[in-house]
Amino acid sequence: MVEIIILKHNPGATGAGNKGMGKIITIKNNRTFQIIYRKGRYAVSKSLTVYMLPNNLQINRVGITASKNYGKSVKRNRIRRLIKESYRAIHKNLPAGYDFVIVARKRSENDNPDFHKIYKELDYLFRKLNVLKRE
Repeated sequence: MVEIIILKHNPGATGAGNKGMGKIITIKNNRTFQIIYRKGRYAVSKSLTVYMLPNNLQINRVGITASKNYGKSVKRNRIRRLIKESYRAIHKNLPAGYDFVIVARKRSENDNPDFHKIYKELDYLFRKLNVLKRE
């Protein structure tokens, strides 16, 4: 006799798989990106630009972009992953109700920013936009 066990995923349960690394809500619609670019405020640093627009929701949404002139897909995906992890570390200090678009800017061919550089720049940009809560 074969015994079949069905395990159901319970997202509210605390366990080994749910360590508080909250899922971030991403923007995927091009029209939403265009609205944020047109109507939102922005701040610029050496390798990032952050656009911000209130969204009248109780959540923050984020879109991350890197254009093709940043490099080939491997480079673009790596910078997007680093930006996403940096945002994930910062987002608990941001007030709810904003849409953010984070754009990776091309600097030079031999400059590869690491997690700490991106984290510092994101922290700087959110403070410049007056949305990051002071610690």
